[in-house]
Amino acid sequence: MPHLNTPAGILAPAKINLALHVVGQKTDGYHLIETLCVFAEGGDRLFAFDSMRDEFEICGPFAKAVPASKQNLVIAARDALRTGFAETAAGPVAIRLEKNLPVAAGLGGGSSDAAAALILLSRHWQLGMESVNLSETGLPLGADIPMCVHAVPLIARGIGEAIETIANFPSLVMVLVNPGVPVPTGDIFARLKSKQNPPLPALPGDLSDTSLIDWLKSTRNDLQPPAESVAPEIAESLRALEGSGAVLARMTGSGATCFGIFENTDDALAAERIIASGHPQWFVKAVETGAS
Repeated sequence: MPHLNTPAGILAPAKINLALHVVGQKTDGYHLIETLCVFAEGGDRLFAFDSMRDEFEICGPFAKAVPASKQNLVIAARDALRTGFAETAAGPVAIRLEKNLPVAAGLGGGSSDAAAALILLSRHWQLGMESVNLSETGLPLGADIPMCVHAVPLIARGIGEAIETIANFPSLVMVLVNPGVPVPTGDIFARLKSKQNPPLPALPGDLSDTSLIDWLKSTRNDLQPPAESVAPEIAESLRALEGSGAVLARMTGSGATCFGIFENTDDALAAERIIASGHPQWFVKAVETGAS
């Protein structure tokens, strides 16, 4: 598993939808998607400690924006993982969540936190569970959690549970921009005009930075237009990225975070400085994504 489990904690990486096509809707209301996802080498962090009783603490720059109650997916993941194991095998644990990512931002933060909790606690309790088992445990809690358990370049289909990992996928240098406007996912799906849209085209056989960018230009995020109608700041974020030299700029997930892909790290860091200086209230972060 690609998550880092060190004395510094386990990484819950930001999930970035490079493309997101909505291709149908089930009778139970769930939307069918096809999405290409990558994961940043940065995000939230989780820590687990032996304890006399279950505890949950949240710290970090966005701590006040998330609940420390059972509504938090970390707690739901803990309880779901514990189900079926004897108390001696899955005893009390203190969990600390360092919340570094903005909330309701389209970065899969809550889902990635839950996925990291499943991995961390499986190790902490020495349960010996594999990714496929943890994905099955996490799916009832959220459709994005199986993707975040894998946390490598992948295509997800269905409601997000059908996962195809991608070999030889290049690392990308990008800048993430969030204008500080929460965008509820349910509202965006409700505003989506068409629930039946063309699927993702086939990936190029020889993946490189150039072929990937060309391919991405033939894809979409079907949630971007309805999100822009709710939060005009998204369009402003995209203009800022494009104006600072991004070779491609797009919204991730249901918003409001946008990403811009840059040719190299120096260009991305320069764009980060320019955008952050012009918009000090925004979340602006240069990141690299993991390759495969």
